[in-house]
Amino acid sequence: MILTPDRPPGGTAPRLLSFLSGVTSTLHLRPELGQRSQHMVIFGDDGLAHRLALELDAVCGEVVTVVVPSRDDEYGDRISALHEDPRSPVELLVSARPDERTLRAAGVERAAALALTYRDDQVNMTAALLARTLNPSVRLVVRMFHRERGRHLERLLDRAAGLSGEAALDTSTTVLSDADTAVPELVAAAAVGHGHTLQVEDKVFRGVVRPAGTPSHTTDLATLAVLSGAHQDDPASQDSPETPGEEGTQLLPDTRTAYHRQFTHGRLMLEEVTHHHAPEPARRSRRGRTGAWLRARPAHLPWKVFLSRELTAVFGALGAMVLALAAATALFADEHPWWKNLYLPMLDIFTMGDPATNESVARRVLQLVAGFVGLAVLPLVVAATLNATEAFRAASASQPPDEDTIGHIVLVGLGKIGTRVLARLRTTDHQVVVIERDPHARGVAFARELGVSLILQDATAPGVLDLSQVRHSRSLLVLTRDDGQNLDIVMAARETNPEVRVVMRLYDDDLAATVQRTLRASYPEALTRSRSVSALAAPSFAAAMMGRHVLGVMPVERGSLLFTCVDVAGHPELEGRSVHEAFRENEWRVLAVGAVSPAVQVSSVDTLTGLRANRSGFDWRPPQGRVLRTGDRVVLATTRRGLDILMTGVQPHPANRRD
Repeated sequence: MILTPDRPPGGTAPRLLSFLSGVTSTLHLRPELGQRSQHMVIFGDDGLAHRLALELDAVCGEVVTVVVPSRDDEYGDRISALHEDPRSPVELLVSARPDERTLRAAGVERAAALALTYRDDQVNMTAALLARTLNPSVRLVVRMFHRERGRHLERLLDRAAGLSGEAALDTSTTVLSDADTAVPELVAAAAVGHGHTLQVEDKVFRGVVRPAGTPSHTTDLATLAVLSGAHQDDPASQDSPETPGEEGTQLLPDTRTAYHRQFTHGRLMLEEVTHHHAPEPARRSRRGRTGAWLRARPAHLPWKVFLSRELTAVFGALGAMVLALAAATALFADEHPWWKNLYLPMLDIFTMGDPATNESVARRVLQLVAGFVGLAVLPLVVAATLNATEAFRAASASQPPDEDTIGHIVLVGLGKIGTRVLARLRTTDHQVVVIERDPHARGVAFARELGVSLILQDATAPGVLDLSQVRHSRSLLVLTRDDGQNLDIVMAARETNPEVRVVMRLYDDDLAATVQRTLRASYPEALTRSRSVSALAAPSFAAAMMGRHVLGVMPVERGSLLFTCVDVAGHPELEGRSVHEAFRENEWRVLAVGAVSPAVQVSSVDTLTGLRANRSGFDWRPPQGRVLRTGDRVVLATTRRGLDILMTGVQPHPANRRD
């Protein structure tokens, strides 16, 4: 193991002293309930560790130690660059594996939270068990691909924390899958447009942009931000200028500012999404079952696969050799009628004739030549025939949509991500058309079970996108594992339907940002979302690291908003004030008010973020004159500074203090 606390040669002394000072204070003085430690640790070996470090650095403002196997690979180099930035509190360690020595060196014994984001479930599970032994009070966020194993690990580690006597602290174990946390964002972008989603209790919310001059909708709950004029179609854009003053983005503005700037600037509103339903359900074909029967008629079977270039070339070569042997037989061994001169070489090629031992020398030589020709050609014939048969079977199994289908969503790729996206899309009223080139992909059987339109062909092949009726579709989701193929599909779809809403998965974060800017500039009237799974999953991992009181994180251009659940008791900024008086411009806003009722609270797992939430019956449209009192619980939208003010140094109320 190589354990290297890499630090730049100069300019880091103040930051190092500050870090050590924070470590010492955390080690000797355990934080009270409600306070947040300034030390978090990330272990990882791919893009999720890098994105999570960026999220905690830019959004949460925490001191973060990142441990990577190497600083020479792509992601290690990026984290190293972040560490060398004098404005960033990110510390970097290099270690081959997360053993006990590495965990201690990273400061897990005194850390408030630890994220284990390796791509290997076994490595993450072993490190989580060891970390819980070293620090029973640390908040653990573990990346697991195996869902059932993750649930068992979560219960085991939470039980270990409870038996250690640390249950009174803000401890938890949250097991997340980057695929599961990214799926809601992909579905929201395709089904209802741009907007990060948030789920509290049984209600789903999203951040939606209202363009300048447009009125608010009845589903809008609050103004979260007034956007700059750079990219008002996508509040998550990070390439907008940091313009101070009137043109810059303003988070949580007051009512007067929001009113006056609504005519010249876009607004980010918190909207309630009711029942996951789409605003305009897709229209099914009028032909119904008759259309399905017509598509299944033998006349519509894909017989053209047997006329492929490969099959034509093989059988053409075979026919040419038969004719050549027939001509040679007629010239040198013409002892039979003309039809036998053609028939006998074919028998010889397929080794079906008798040995020509009693015939002329020329006939025996030609029989041997025909045998060698058969040995060379027959394997090619068999292979080409099998390929054509498989293509025929796959094409016959396809169920393309009707020609008059409109307003549907085209989903390309049924891997791990695509299958889960399909499952979530089917909870909406949208019609879905799926394209998958591998008939054995994990989601093909699931798609057949759901009865969705399925095209088992390569989406990059000519005519396949047209077969999916992409020209009339509402959205296109491209989720294959090949970045180049995804880009090819999107560009082809844009030429067919320039206004289609595109959501594209790319592994490379830099490429994703570049592609999104380019497509947005080329097609300004169309919505384009290009993100990596790690970028979509990082906010949920960051929220889990900050504790159960944080429900989610919503990027807004170069800033971010955090959604948190807080008990009013013990907070002088909230207790005894009305909802209107409790608002603090650019810092926090009360979104919902509920009652703290420990006896009736039901702990549930947030299906969008993976976080636990207590159901207490929130009122999402509280009167502005409603006074917040002891026993109330509120959901707040806060900035990073606002959350620091609320959560730092606040002592719990005696009535709610845990023994």
